[in-house]
Amino acid sequence: MAFPVAPGPRSGTESGPSPHRSAFRPDIEGLRAVALLSVLAFHAGLPGTAGGFVGVDVFFVISGYLITGLLVREAIATGRIRLGDFFSRRARRLLPSAAVVLATVAAAGAWLTVPLQRTDLERDVLASALSAANWRFVAQRTDYLDAGLAQSPLLHFWSLAVEEQFYLVWGPLTALLVLLFGTPRAARRGRAVRLLLAPAAALLAVVSVTLAVRWTDTSASLAYLGTPSRAWQFAVGALLALLPWHLVRGPRPLRLLCGWAGAAAIVWCVAAYDSATPYPGRAALVPTAGAAAVILAAVPGRDERPAHDERFGIARILARRAPRAVGRLSYNLYLWHWPVLVLAESRFGEALGAPPGGPLGWPAKAALTLVAVLPAYATMRWVEQPLRRSRTVSAHPRRGLSVGVSAVVFPIVLALVVGTTTVRLLGPGTPVDPAGLPPGATSGPSLLARTPGVPLADGPVLPGPAQARKDFPPDGACEVAPAVTRSPQCLFGNVTSPDRIVLLGDSHAGQWFSPLLALAARRGWALQEFVKQGCPLPQLAVDNPQLGRGYRECDTWRADTLERLRTGPRPRLIVIGSLNRYTADPRRLLAGWETTLAPLRALGAPIVYVEDTPVPGTDIPACVSGSPDSPGDCAFGRADSRQPDPLARRIAAGALPGVSSISVNPVLCPGNGPTCPAVVDRILLYRDDSHLTNAAAVVLTPRLERLLTESGALPAAGRTGTPGTPPGPGTGGGTGPGAGAAGRPGPDGWVRLLRDDFDGPAGSPPSAANWIHDIGTCYPGCPAPQWGTGEIETMTDSTDNVRLDGRGVLEIVPTRTDGRWSSGRIETRRSDFAAPSGGVLRVEASLALPDVTGPEAAGYWPAFWTLGAPLRNGYTGWPAVGELDVMESVNGRAAVFGTMHCGVAVGGPCREPAGLGSGPQPCPTCRTAFHTYAVEVDRSPGAEEVRWYLDGRVHHRVTARQLPAGTWRRAIDHGLFLILDVAVGGGLPQADGATPGPTTEPGHPLRVDHVTVAVRKGGAPG
Repeated sequence: MAFPVAPGPRSGTESGPSPHRSAFRPDIEGLRAVALLSVLAFHAGLPGTAGGFVGVDVFFVISGYLITGLLVREAIATGRIRLGDFFSRRARRLLPSAAVVLATVAAAGAWLTVPLQRTDLERDVLASALSAANWRFVAQRTDYLDAGLAQSPLLHFWSLAVEEQFYLVWGPLTALLVLLFGTPRAARRGRAVRLLLAPAAALLAVVSVTLAVRWTDTSASLAYLGTPSRAWQFAVGALLALLPWHLVRGPRPLRLLCGWAGAAAIVWCVAAYDSATPYPGRAALVPTAGAAAVILAAVPGRDERPAHDERFGIARILARRAPRAVGRLSYNLYLWHWPVLVLAESRFGEALGAPPGGPLGWPAKAALTLVAVLPAYATMRWVEQPLRRSRTVSAHPRRGLSVGVSAVVFPIVLALVVGTTTVRLLGPGTPVDPAGLPPGATSGPSLLARTPGVPLADGPVLPGPAQARKDFPPDGACEVAPAVTRSPQCLFGNVTSPDRIVLLGDSHAGQWFSPLLALAARRGWALQEFVKQGCPLPQLAVDNPQLGRGYRECDTWRADTLERLRTGPRPRLIVIGSLNRYTADPRRLLAGWETTLAPLRALGAPIVYVEDTPVPGTDIPACVSGSPDSPGDCAFGRADSRQPDPLARRIAAGALPGVSSISVNPVLCPGNGPTCPAVVDRILLYRDDSHLTNAAAVVLTPRLERLLTESGALPAAGRTGTPGTPPGPGTGGGTGPGAGAAGRPGPDGWVRLLRDDFDGPAGSPPSAANWIHDIGTCYPGCPAPQWGTGEIETMTDSTDNVRLDGRGVLEIVPTRTDGRWSSGRIETRRSDFAAPSGGVLRVEASLALPDVTGPEAAGYWPAFWTLGAPLRNGYTGWPAVGELDVMESVNGRAAVFGTMHCGVAVGGPCREPAGLGSGPQPCPTCRTAFHTYAVEVDRSPGAEEVRWYLDGRVHHRVTARQLPAGTWRRAIDHGLFLILDVAVGGGLPQADGATPGPTTEPGHPLRVDHVTVAVRKGGAPG
């Protein structure tokens, strides 16, 4: 915000456009009052002031005029601009008061806000102290996923940040132009300075206003808060200071009319504009021009008396004592009023008359705004004025700059202290491991599966509040942002399967991604996701708050998606969902649904509508963070959160054949009481004010499967796996083929040869029927010591190294005792897994890599791989017998590899010992979540190849055409056996630049959710 207040009539150093005179402008001090009162009235919600936000535009014009005038007069008087003096004056004028407010807010946040909001607030303090608040709020307000966050008490610091960023460029640019092109002759200096700077200001204004208009149409938050789209308003003020208006002789009545017209334009904008006004595009021209007209009308010409002495001019009114008094207080009152409003409402809202969860009324807000006058006056009286008037501080620029630096550092340090304390209080913010969640109930009033008569164990909520904020569906970029008009392909699970589930809708449909991925995976199907943020699936015209206008992109996306479904393969099942409150008109909503459902029903696939889940309307994780021991305090109203669903009623009436509806709301909001819970069975249900946590969706998987199966839309799975634990949540992968029973083809033609879900008691070894342990440091006879790779561990069959976790996961754990490493390596007992002639072999596992990185991960080498069966005949013949490394990773890198070894030991067509590798495949979440790795040996005639998959995506191929026929045949024309292990040290980690050392941390397991081997006759598409 622009607050370079003139020190008084005798100084005359901060106003006046003329290079020949400097006169204090009391009318501008009064114009500040107009700008401030507009903003205060807007924030207080006074009736008739919905456009009061234009006061910021007035401040920007004033700032550009005054600061540029100051720079111009210095350049004319001295022939140069001393940037040290310039920034020193701004620092001691603006930063101390801001530091007092920031420090107060940082400290008050520890008392007035709940922990999760406190961490956000302390980050706001850091950004505000560093004059970067506008970009922090741009990032939040353009992100649909952050839409549910509470208002920041420091939101108004965006304008201060814009101003400081502008002058960090404008001040040095002005100084540079004067230095390079200024004239040494004082008599001509004024004209030269104006000729230098006026074109620069004009060019800046044109470019900036163009950006403002364009961004207003594409991203309202960026346009409103961004420095590039606001710079033109400073440039308009600069042009007022640069052009020789004082030489223009015009009729006095015309000047009077100009001033009054400008004031009227500002007042009209305050009354006529509102939140629906596209801003700051073309609409911002009116208040900006109005402020410029008021300033320009009061510029005295030669030999004219000051305009504020004119009897009928607007300047005379603005120059009176009361407006000037408010103008002098404007900076500090602007700083204080918004924190007072926001913090008081968040802490004492209901005591001040606000409805539960609702906003304060305008009388209470107006009273709080008046209360803010007290700290504002105190700050001006005892902080701002003493530092501005101190001769000691102003005697040297370095002292003023020191004051500014101190004013920046103090709130930063305070915010860091409060913030780090709060982070420790909140606990870990690491992602929730879905595999570690308790199993969900398939039916009944409980969310979790329970043993009758056994009470639920005590413990913290899952996920914790900090975790819940980031507990999104693991679908990557498939939940497309508001500006995107076309979804990616977004196929997950067994992408080669002809059967697929389509998930379609907005983010309230997207929250069912993990359960549907699990259900598709159990059947060997694919899941395809078409989800767009904030876009109603029913055909409705809506506005988007992130774009700040009509949501045209939604209409384009919806039409494109429906057309892709019409022309693509027919799905086995379409699951749809949408927020149920894009319109309050049930007839309009139903009409929109009918329009969308018509082309979907024409596809002939079953359609299931998942009724919208409750919408709390308040930041649930923040509330729970403030009531960790009594989450019942965060219950929210049933009536507002569960609105009537016209589509569900119409489906129940049989009006839409082929469409069924299901609901999990009876367990999310049980009973008939007035409230719905935020936490059920220790599961934190919501990640914001509207969406389910992914953890809640995962534990709802069994219930969702039962509802879909009972509706007849989903066939029962041959094997459902561990209840409530999808094979690969957080992965984008699935279990692949083999939905049918072992030995019989499934619906997709795959015959499952092996499936191990590692079910069994915690601490037990894996099934001896499927697996054998490799012991020691080499195969029998030790044909290759240290397993041929230079590893340093000793493999054991101890459950310290290889064990089940009791929840359907195998753990292979490297350990260290007395400096000696031990680990686990298991092989399939069978070695006859082979691709049939003309068919395909698929080997697949769902893995979570050891969760360790950095120096602690040096030497870690987890792997899932195969070797040719001939190796077991004497354990010689490598690499000719063939090795397919489905997954390798070393040293805790966020990358994985796939490799084929074949041919001869050194060189040859397979480039040994490196082999034919995929190169590193980025996988930043491979350590913290399960991902699906697979290799397919395809012996289709004329197209023989080996394919590597990561989460259903082919990332590497080796074809028979790349190798001599004999080399290819010896590598793949026989059975294979599978290996899972975690090595320590060896050639590959060393080649990556790390070896095991004292910092290497033992005990981090490779976790295996399942292993599947299947074959299919006939070729498979890649």
